[in-house]
Amino acid sequence: MSLHYPFTDLPPAGQRFKVADGVYWLRFPLPFALDHINLWLLEDNHGWVIVDTGLGVRRSRDIWQQLLAEQLDGKPVTRIIVTHYHPDHLGMAGWLQQHCQAPVIMSRGEWQLASHICDASDEQTIQRFKHFLGSHGLQGDNLDKVAGKGNGFRRVVMPMPTDPQFVGAGDSLTINGQHWQIHIGRGHAPEHLCLYRNDDRLLISGDQVLPTISSNLMVRPTEPEANPVVAFVDSLKAIRDALPQDTLVLPAHGLPFRGLHHRINALVAHHDQQLDQVQAACRHHPHNAHDILPVMFNRELDVQQLMFAMGESIAHLNCLVEQGRVQREDRDGIWHFAA
Repeated sequence: MSLHYPFTDLPPAGQRFKVADGVYWLRFPLPFALDHINLWLLEDNHGWVIVDTGLGVRRSRDIWQQLLAEQLDGKPVTRIIVTHYHPDHLGMAGWLQQHCQAPVIMSRGEWQLASHICDASDEQTIQRFKHFLGSHGLQGDNLDKVAGKGNGFRRVVMPMPTDPQFVGAGDSLTINGQHWQIHIGRGHAPEHLCLYRNDDRLLISGDQVLPTISSNLMVRPTEPEANPVVAFVDSLKAIRDALPQDTLVLPAHGLPFRGLHHRINALVAHHDQQLDQVQAACRHHPHNAHDILPVMFNRELDVQQLMFAMGESIAHLNCLVEQGRVQREDRDGIWHFAA
């Protein structure tokens, strides 16, 4: 079974596009290879709820100013929901909170991680990434380029929102008189909010379920032994088991689609295949995480992609270590993995 895409026209930046009763699609540009993010605007009685906010840059602010002035029918923003901590989702939340005088809602885990990252100085960030990625085989100019950006996260999420309201697994939000159940995704982020409206089987999935790519599963320097692969797969299976196959999925990237179970099964199979490929490579001779990049990524990687790819390589190696499928050995300060 393939996915079904009910909408093929893209909303222009600064304009809303209706996808369901009281639910509108917004599309903002991103200055990366992944060149857009989908945000969502929900009718809320005499106001609007925003779900995710865009990258904290001037282009996003300009679009929001136009949108707030022209697309909200004169009604105020009542709440701002952030699915997770990544800057393309969190970045404009603080500005919108100040501009609209509306509360921000997110999970405690996402707020804690975002705050922790923001607290690090440029020098601390550079040294953490240099030590961590260097210990996994990234060296020379590439290491300097990846680590040398300093705390780029802080620059695209400021101002951070203040005093967010926390929600978590099992909670629900009432929007426009309808209940949205919260499901939690993990792996891509520690406590990623997904919002499900049972009345018409509608899921705002953020980055947890995307139609054509798998979300990045990155190990961070502050939690070097993390296993986001298992966390991601297990939370995907929980979402699949809880929600119907014909759910209309509203993802953060790509087109809205139906075929939730099919897509989750494909994502689970993809990571099973990657684990098998990495393990097979480590049978020939010990590899570090940098050695594994060509096994997992059959393309040229720019500086930003290289950082994410290293995190994903480490994630799959950590998973194999935890499963007992490879062993890890320190060789002159660099971790090598052998099957």
